[in-house]
Amino acid sequence: MTVAGAPRPSGPFRVGDRVQLTGPKGRLSTVTLREDGELHTHQGVLRHRDLIGLPDGSVVANSSGHEYLALRPLLRDFAMSMPRGAAIVYPKDAAQIVMQADIFPGATVVEAGVGSGALSLALLRAVGHAGQLISFERREDFADVARGNVETFFGGHPDTWRVVVGDLVESLPAEAAAGSVDRVVLDMLAPWECIDAVAEALTPGGVVLCYVATATQLSRVAEYIRGTGLFTDPDASETMVRGWHVEGLAVRPDHRMVAHTGFLLTARRLAPGAVAPSVKRRASKSSYGDDDVEQWTPGAVGDREINDKNLRKRAREAGKAAEGARAAAASRESEHSTE
Repeated sequence: MTVAGAPRPSGPFRVGDRVQLTGPKGRLSTVTLREDGELHTHQGVLRHRDLIGLPDGSVVANSSGHEYLALRPLLRDFAMSMPRGAAIVYPKDAAQIVMQADIFPGATVVEAGVGSGALSLALLRAVGHAGQLISFERREDFADVARGNVETFFGGHPDTWRVVVGDLVESLPAEAAAGSVDRVVLDMLAPWECIDAVAEALTPGGVVLCYVATATQLSRVAEYIRGTGLFTDPDASETMVRGWHVEGLAVRPDHRMVAHTGFLLTARRLAPGAVAPSVKRRASKSSYGDDDVEQWTPGAVGDREINDKNLRKRAREAGKAAEGARAAAASRESEHSTE
């Protein structure tokens, strides 16, 4: 058994270590070192035994003389290259989840669902030696993938981690006493289905964070949380990361960026019987029935409704602008014909 948050191996590369190799043109390969292991590419063969005993950050050549930089992968590297049963939570979102949910050493954290284990790794790092993470996953096959990935990264099953295969609503009361959970992270299609159970498990002041992919999911879970009266007003955000090319005076944004992956919504548990001060907001015309029918009126999505008088004014402004554009075009055509 190992303890979550334990330091990663350091020193010379050993058999069984995972090593990230950066080859020609920046191509990445991740291998687990074996005595007789080899990395085969169209540019030659790199023998694992040439790496064993070398320190982190070494450079080795393959059979064709091509050089590779060898480093133990960081958590973000591991998460992006590990086997996936389900889509992972990207490092940019995992970092925000740890901060926005305030995952601290010693915390009791509940996670659902576990997916491929990428977020579990970040949460286990954050709760440290004295905390615990309880991860719920409905699918046994996904749970198996997550277990394998987490155990690969930590070198064994962390003794601060418990994986429960089953539905959170049904299983949470048996796994955590009421008011004993510090933080809950929900990464699922319908997090609103779990909010009542989460409210029961959370300690007053505890945080629930929902990670959802679409605006419709975001809207529904926000309104459900508001409707319970058990939480502070939810706060929503998304994170976009844009890399930069920096080489001498050639400094510019990268042509590609990691844009929308998901929304984060957080709220805090109120004390029993407490009523949060009301927040003034424009009344929404939308409602969510049992059949999950959404009415996307301008008021429902937060757009300002325009009255008839303003609409006529804007029509006149648009007409005048069009008239001016037509006149300018006619003038240019006339000048061109006289030349």
